[in-house]
Amino acid sequence: MTKNSMLKPFMMCLGLLAGMSCLAQNTQGYQNPVIPGFHPDPSVCRAGNDYYLVNSSFQYFPGVPLFHSKDLVHWEQIGHCLTRPSQLPLHDASTWGGIYAPTIRYHEGTFYMITTNVSDKGNFLVHTTDPRGEWSEPVWLKQGGIDPSLYFEGDKCYMVSNPSDGIFLCEINPQTGEQLTESKCIWTGTGGRYPEGPHIYKKDGWYYLLISEGGTEYGHKVTIGRSKDIYGPYLGNPANPILTHINQNAQSNPIQGTGHADLVQDTEGNWWLVCLAFRHNNSHHLLGRETFLAPVRWDKNAWPVVNGDGTIALQMDVPTLPQQPFAKAPVRTTFESGKLGHEWVYVRNPRMENYSFGNGKLHLKAIPVPLEEMSLNSPTFVLRRQEHTDFTATTSLQLQKASAGDEAGLSVYAFETSFYNLSVKQLADGRQAVCLRYHLNAIDHTEKEVILPGTAEVRLRVAGNKDLYTFYYSADGKDFTLLGKADTRYLSTETAGGFTGAMLGMYAVSASGSSKAYADFAYFDYEGR
Repeated sequence: MTKNSMLKPFMMCLGLLAGMSCLAQNTQGYQNPVIPGFHPDPSVCRAGNDYYLVNSSFQYFPGVPLFHSKDLVHWEQIGHCLTRPSQLPLHDASTWGGIYAPTIRYHEGTFYMITTNVSDKGNFLVHTTDPRGEWSEPVWLKQGGIDPSLYFEGDKCYMVSNPSDGIFLCEINPQTGEQLTESKCIWTGTGGRYPEGPHIYKKDGWYYLLISEGGTEYGHKVTIGRSKDIYGPYLGNPANPILTHINQNAQSNPIQGTGHADLVQDTEGNWWLVCLAFRHNNSHHLLGRETFLAPVRWDKNAWPVVNGDGTIALQMDVPTLPQQPFAKAPVRTTFESGKLGHEWVYVRNPRMENYSFGNGKLHLKAIPVPLEEMSLNSPTFVLRRQEHTDFTATTSLQLQKASAGDEAGLSVYAFETSFYNLSVKQLADGRQAVCLRYHLNAIDHTEKEVILPGTAEVRLRVAGNKDLYTFYYSADGKDFTLLGKADTRYLSTETAGGFTGAMLGMYAVSASGSSKAYADFAYFDYEGR
């Protein structure tokens, strides 16, 4: 065989692989939401060929999840903007408190994130030159309201927010927080309630002001006005709202509550919009408000048009940037590395001495702070978002040195007043039991309690679908036994309330302060379908 004949099949394989790669890079269309699960109030910016996105985080720590993308479709969480208690004092923040809608902007080599801590001193910003690293200490701002945003033009930095029933503008020093001009109301919107979520852009000599109205529920909508002067007056688009699912053309859409949007221009000159919305099931939504993406047609001197008709879909059959997906997240979280991934958060400011790693396991110290606690304390509890309606989550734990009433387990958690707990509990006679407990506002009920054959490692599992959470346990490491079922509706936003979405977590609780109990968790599996 000649050298050329040997190379020919090899070169043909290379050509085939290159062709497949090219085809993959030019794939059209994508699936919404682009960031599933409780990821509301998205804001996006571009820095060179990279895109960065942030979401609100309310009572959870660290705060303001931060994502990176190369194509606006596939996103990878690279950290949080607020990682230190000095940046994020959460005090007694409930699901109605903590961090509200953030905005991220990039200007002359520096990233800025501005937001509101409604449980502390209000509006502030942080900044960094490396978004994957640490962000600055808070720079506090005078102008009040929520949903603050920044607009840079030359050497000037403007801030907008809604301190009353309208959008107010002022100039600030972003390094010191000093307010350089008086706050001025520049637009009150189109008459919808709660004008909020403002962002300013400049295009073709016009200043455009994008806001949300109607409240972050089924009446949510995105409207836009424009002016030749940044201080106004702003005239509304005659075709407002530019995005809403409140009208008849979207009444049967599985996506509802579209609003709180931000715009970005990609590297090829195309415009895109990110927004929040929720996927409902029989008028209930469980996963919280999620991040969706839509193309925007924005002709010269014209108003922007979102996805042709002002609605969005789960399957978006539209041209995209060359797609660059990230590796799929593994089903299993192990604790060999001695640290938790970016997807894991705590309720309020955690006491980190209650969390440790050893022998490949996560060690949770049981303290007398139950999950229903609403105070300065934070329970021993680590959580991640439920991102799929259909999923299975499994963990394996051993409760050790426990006194009567101590417990540890797996929680499906809306917030302090609404959760389901599947736990291993220490009994007064020295035995342990696996328990299924419902805590739903004024209702606190143990559905089932089964005595375990010993105190060895126990596996706990919850499987979810649109209607039910189904709970299982295994004491022998092999076969799972059904323990009970619970209705998903009781953790939905429509029933439980709140601004967040369903979470899944591992916890340990002591019945008394004198207990030395702890739980060792071997792994955590999450598989969405």
